[in-house]
Amino acid sequence: MGIQKRKICMLGTFGVGKTSLVERFVNNRFSEKYLTTVGLTVSQKMMPPVQQEPNGIPIQHMFLIWDIAAIEKFDSMVSNYFRGASGALAVVDLTRPETADELATILDRFFAVCPEAVVVYIANKVDLISDPSKINSRFDQLSVNAASELIVTSAKTGAQVEDAFYLLSQQIETP
Repeated sequence: MGIQKRKICMLGTFGVGKTSLVERFVNNRFSEKYLTTVGLTVSQKMMPPVQQEPNGIPIQHMFLIWDIAAIEKFDSMVSNYFRGASGALAVVDLTRPETADELATILDRFFAVCPEAVVVYIANKVDLISDPSKINSRFDQLSVNAASELIVTSAKTGAQVEDAFYLLSQQIETP
């Protein structure tokens, strides 16, 4: 079994919960205190082995998870942040529908730099929604456009956070 390092970018506008999702996934922690990401934070976590077709040899990804501040201000630095990414988690905030429109712009720029990257879509903060069955269809459209499923998460409770990262690991192809 081979271990492959994979660069993963966190995509989404200010305050959608990118840093909280990484903290929940990597360290199984959540803080009620809001701390804005300053600059760039890189975290890492070894993923469980996945079977790769057609040879069926298990591989294991070491995710290097890049979380950058002010991603919505696209410039050459953000373009460099995207470069070399194998995948991304694209995050919207269920309490702020406008984050879906903002994410679409970020995704256009991401795919311009990394056209082969795999993206998993996350609708975060389900713990703040009184009736999750009525999640705005606007968020569902994100995954329809990209032929990927939308995973509804809560960084606070941990609901489906690991599932999102694991799905991304399964979808990343071996070179």
